[in-house]
Amino acid sequence: MFDSLPERLEWYYGGPVLGLLIVGLFVIANQPLGASGAYVQTAGLIRRREGIVTWRVWYFVGMFLGGVLVTQLLRDGAEIRSGYDSLRNVFPLVLVIPMVFAGATLLGYGAAMAGGCTSGHGICGTAQRSPASAAVTASFMATAIATTFVLRLLTGGD
Repeated sequence: MFDSLPERLEWYYGGPVLGLLIVGLFVIANQPLGASGAYVQTAGLIRRREGIVTWRVWYFVGMFLGGVLVTQLLRDGAEIRSGYDSLRNVFPLVLVIPMVFAGATLLGYGAAMAGGCTSGHGICGTAQRSPASAAVTASFMATAIATTFVLRLLTGGD
């Protein structure tokens, strides 16, 4: 159609905008902006639970529809991809599917145990100066750095 979006938004645009969004949401609604919270609220709406925060459901729906809009309508020659091409280059599909399922299950379990997801703790929780969020953010960042280091050692930097 047309090339309306750059390959990547520069951090000095996106960071301040995200920061203003987080602070603005606290000022207006006194609530954090986290992806797992939106998921929990959407699941609660589907299960007909009481006390659902409706804007979080729309936030969750918007994340999905925004991804579809950008990948399918605004990009020329967009194709549906799994995002696991590197993994598929090493393992057959019959192994990739259970690996991704296991990873997603562990991610969901970790978010439930930690009381939120990485975006919720890393952006919103630290903005609230939550000691628990600072600890969680430090642990997932340290784990990501260590994992990257080990993978680079094992693959020779590839």
